[in-house]
Amino acid sequence: MSKTHRAAVVGAGAWGTALAALLAKRGHDVTLWSFEPEVADAVNQRHENPYLDGADLPEQLRATTSLADCLSGASLIVSVSPSQFVRSVMSEAAPHVAADALVVSASKGLELSSLLRMDEVLDQILPASVMDRFCVLSGPSFASEVAAESPTAVVIAGRTAAAATSAQEAFQTPYFRAYTNTDLIGVELGGSLKNVMALASGIAAGLGYGHNTLAAVITRGLAEMTRLGVAMGAETTTFPGLAGMGDLVLTCTGSLSRNRTVGFRLGQGETLDQILADMKAVAEGVKTAEAARELAVRHRVEMPIVEQVFQIVHEGKSPADALRELMLRAPRPEEWS
Repeated sequence: MSKTHRAAVVGAGAWGTALAALLAKRGHDVTLWSFEPEVADAVNQRHENPYLDGADLPEQLRATTSLADCLSGASLIVSVSPSQFVRSVMSEAAPHVAADALVVSASKGLELSSLLRMDEVLDQILPASVMDRFCVLSGPSFASEVAAESPTAVVIAGRTAAAATSAQEAFQTPYFRAYTNTDLIGVELGGSLKNVMALASGIAAGLGYGHNTLAAVITRGLAEMTRLGVAMGAETTTFPGLAGMGDLVLTCTGSLSRNRTVGFRLGQGETLDQILADMKAVAEGVKTAEAARELAVRHRVEMPIVEQVFQIVHEGKSPADALRELMLRAPRPEEWS
């Protein structure tokens, strides 16, 4: 029989809750940490979470607002707070992390203040002995579909192949298939940068454009992601895989994509403040657009889609003007890296 864990899932948004439910169904003893008491109460009393509408959660899944309680005795820890809060949450959690725990990050994004990936942030917080077994989980996986047990494939990258295999075993179910690799940089960047391209695809759709434009955004977006990834030490082969192309296709085309929705509304003429005011979930691409632009400058990588998305989101540029500038750039050969 496969090993079972005392598992702690740190972050009770839609994705954290879906992963907690998955692990509980898999047979692990799971506790979910929520910052909001009302969310913990909903999980414990009604087996539901307002961030994951319509999902019936396993009765054995328990929630708490205490990090010490959540992490007590945990041999598997999943960090899944929004990327801009990972440092503060996991700094508070760190004293309660067991020395032999397997830590898996499932947050997709870059820390804006430092431009660090989540593995780099956690490297500054958790002991080296823990980080030696650190893993990242990413790939095309809408939370609501995972909660509904739709067949889903993801990738788990580990500091070592052995760590990735251990995490793979912990998450594998008949409807959730995990592949492994050891390219932490590529998997982290794929999961982060695709959110910026999802904003771009939504903007194009909001402007009224169709499949031709979407195909261009996805393909050239992947080229930009690959260029930056390779410049930062990632493996080229990661980006055509689940963490790159797989997640990119999902978030650029799926109606459940928060980032695509934000982009669509921007393309329709709404302001970012108007859009964010009535969203209860975080659209990571808004912050990632700023971080990705800074990384492109730092590494001298040309990322024209990222640049235009940044100008739309953070400088109020007209989406129509941004698209026109992209299309009228100087003609050139197709370049991938």
